[in-house]
Amino acid sequence: MDLRKFIRDVPDFPKRGIVFKDITPLLSDKEALHYALGALADRFKDRDIAKVVGIESRGYIFAPAIALALRAGFVPVRKPGKLPWRTVAEEYELEYGKDRLEIHVDAVRPGERVLIVDDLLATGGTASAAHRLVSRLQGAVVGSGFLVELTFLQGRARLPGMDVVSLIQYS
Repeated sequence: MDLRKFIRDVPDFPKRGIVFKDITPLLSDKEALHYALGALADRFKDRDIAKVVGIESRGYIFAPAIALALRAGFVPVRKPGKLPWRTVAEEYELEYGKDRLEIHVDAVRPGERVLIVDDLLATGGTASAAHRLVSRLQGAVVGSGFLVELTFLQGRARLPGMDVVSLIQYS
C-alpha cells in the first residue's frame, strides 16, 4: 500500500521554514492505519519484545497497538511534569529547538527487550533520548519503528547499531 498519499504537508508549522508531515489523514483511513500498524509490528514479531515505548505524543497512537500485536507492555515516555511518579529525564535537540523526555523509574526492568516507537524520525534526537532513558533503566533496545522518516536530516546516524524501520521516507 502506498502510504505517502495519506500524508499531508503543512508548510511553516510549527514554525516558519518547517514542512510538517501531518499523519492525521492516514489515521482516519482504516485500511491505511491497519496496514501501517501491522507492517511495523510484523518487523519485530520474532524479537521477543517485552515493552513498547511510545514517545509523546504521536508515538502514543502507534505504540499501544503494536504492543498488543507483540503481546508486550506499553511504556509512555513523556514531556516533563506529565508522569505522576518518580522519573528519570533526558534532554534532546529537535530540528527546531530543545526539549526533555521522562520515563518512570520502574517502567523497564533490567534486561527487558524494548522497541521504541514514534510517528516520525527527523534528526533522531527524540528517539536517541528515549534510547538513553531505556538504557539508564538497563533495558535492551532492540529497535525503533517509525511511520515517517525524513532521511535528509540523517536521524539514523544518531541511532547506531539499532534496527531502524520506517514505512515512508522523504529525502
